[in-house]
Amino acid sequence: MARNSNRKLPEVSSGSMADIAFLLLIFFLVTTTIANDKGILLMLPPPDDEQEELDIDIHQRNIFKILANSKDQLLVEDEPYRKDPSELKEEVKKFILNFGKPTQEGVEIYNSFPPELKRYVNANGRRPNSSDDPTNLKAVVSFKSNRGTSYELYIEVLDAVNAAYNEVYGARVGLSADEFLALDKSDDAQKAVYELARQGIPRAISIAKPD
Repeated sequence: MARNSNRKLPEVSSGSMADIAFLLLIFFLVTTTIANDKGILLMLPPPDDEQEELDIDIHQRNIFKILANSKDQLLVEDEPYRKDPSELKEEVKKFILNFGKPTQEGVEIYNSFPPELKRYVNANGRRPNSSDDPTNLKAVVSFKSNRGTSYELYIEVLDAVNAAYNEVYGARVGLSADEFLALDKSDDAQKAVYELARQGIPRAISIAKPD
């Protein structure tokens, strides 16, 4: 039997393709998580007319001063700093844990330290010209930049300062800095460890308005 060469091929209906595509679009919009880059989570200094006059007397030995100029040069404790900015972490850590003239609260914090952290204090601290102890306003890290300071240096300095605090907090409860940062504060047990690590030791970082 001869085949009918004029027979039309069956067509696939495309009428529902738009509906399918629309449903897929809705599905992906509902299920896809969009990353939200929050940037630097810092409270910037308010304008001059919004700042209140605060009468706070802090002894100079209790302030660790870091200055950055428009040429990305650092002045640390009134001396030119020619090392890599990341090395500030260890110097800030020694400042926080100096215990040069501890208050009663400072003595209690020292006594709460594990042996390894006490050895660190005894080996690197007790300097009379540095911070009294890590309690409130007894060890303040002050960072001031110039308007021409690069964002790269600004972030690098803040990273080093925060890393010093994270190492202190972690060491206090027998953790590394990364393990401390990984604590899940939605879990009651891990939240308790987090709060114990920070108890009595505020993250005292003062960011001054740029010149």
